Amino acid sequence: MGTSSNIRETRFDGVTVLMSGHGGAFPYGNTVVVNGSQARLVIDPSLEVDHDPVGADAVMISHAHEDHIAGLKHFACDKYAHHRDVDGVRSLQVLLDGYGLTSEELDAVDAQISEQFALPDGFPEAIGVGDGHVFDLGDASATVIHLPGHTAGHCGVLIEPAGFLYVADIDLTSFGPMYGDVGSSVDDFLTSIERVRTIDARWYGTFHQKGVIDGAAEFRRRLDDYTAVILRREERLLEFLDRPRAIPDIVAHRLVYRPHVELPFVDAVERRTAQLHLDRLVAHDQVITTDGGEFIRRWTRSGPARPGPSRWSTSF
Repeated sequence: MGTSSNIRETRFDGVTVLMSGHGGAFPYGNTVVVNGSQARLVIDPSLEVDHDPVGADAVMISHAHEDHIAGLKHFACDKYAHHRDVDGVRSLQVLLDGYGLTSEELDAVDAQISEQFALPDGFPEAIGVGDGHVFDLGDASATVIHLPGHTAGHCGVLIEPAGFLYVADIDLTSFGPMYGDVGSSVDDFLTSIERVRTIDARWYGTFHQKGVIDGAAEFRRRLDDYTAVILRREERLLEFLDRPRAIPDIVAHRLVYRPHVELPFVDAVERRTAQLHLDRLVAHDQVITTDGGEFIRRWTRSGPARPGPSRWSTSF
């Protein structure tokens, strides 16, 4: 499969993973190729896939983010994405709008994406599919599993009979889950994590960094560590709300990125993340809103409200 010289090919029965030569850190990632007896499916062609490496019959995009469609321009076959994200694949402007940026942030992010990815204006021919859609590849199948939270249409793919579950940006990094888009949801992310936890597979593949995890036990252990980042963010937020704080204060305090990180989308991600966590904490009566629109943690006779087991609940 001639691709960028940085890519290392690793095979898992009928699945080939084009492992990023840059460790899979953004803007790079790991591309999955499913080799059936009748057809080939490529999932998330990365920036390092600089041409169609396999003569693919179809491409599935896990969600509408620029790093996951980076190599899509090299494929002339049918292109697919979940119904709730397909418009972001069809139009780069829709993809950008999904980040909820200010006009100044939008200009900076647009310029950065143009420089890093050189994407076209979009892929208007992209086809929307739903949860459970099956790509019949002959002696192999690839089933779309809707895993919202990161984006509204974020999906994984279960490849059988190989027993390979691609979980895309449920990426198990120490950085933790990302849910800073307009269509993101903490609760949906938690539900999606629980869904993949129940799926027994031989291998679990991520787009970023971790690559492929061997075995369900190790995958679930790493999933626990990954999920715990959400709780730590809420704990940090509650600690910060020892007095009334406005959204700009929380953005500057940072729940996601370290203070030294300076990128044009950081404030937008921090705003959205803060708002999602505040919504959850207010719904659980752990944070109250002041008349001035600021937020402060609720105190009880025993002290400040703290996240408890109910924090993992996805229904209120």
